[in-house]
Amino acid sequence: MGKITHERLLELLSYDPLTGIFTRRIGVRGHEAGSVVGTVKDGYVCITLDKKFYLAHRLAWFYMTGSWPLRQIDHKDRDRSNNRWLNLRLATNQQNTVNRDLNSNNTSGSKGVSYDKARGKWRAQISIGGSRTLIGRFDLKSVAEAAYRAEALKHFGEFAEEIA
Repeated sequence: MGKITHERLLELLSYDPLTGIFTRRIGVRGHEAGSVVGTVKDGYVCITLDKKFYLAHRLAWFYMTGSWPLRQIDHKDRDRSNNRWLNLRLATNQQNTVNRDLNSNNTSGSKGVSYDKARGKWRAQISIGGSRTLIGRFDLKSVAEAAYRAEALKHFGEFAEEIA
């Protein structure tokens, strides 16, 4: 069984681009027409249609454009459950990776910045195309953060704008 068609999606669900919420057009097995569709798993809203599992943000893209996304869909605000149309954008894997929260093992509290104990300096580095590049070592954490932000904006544009 292939992916759902656009016509079938429009027949089964309604999507509100202002709220990002999908609702049923047709009542099914105890679920009334107009009821909200989807469950949350790992932060993502998941929807099952015709016995097939879909991520709601990918369905939202398909619903609005009529085409399945050929790349990943990025949540601009990093909230995986916020499927408002203006919060979604196409992204490469690397762009999507740039726009994510800090790793759980981050000790500096800043993306791309770590403390180099051996040198007593703050190190700024960035990953581009799977390769880690040293931006520089700095006496002040704030300078290392600014150096990382500038490099991230240069390489990743709007996907790096939310870096704290």
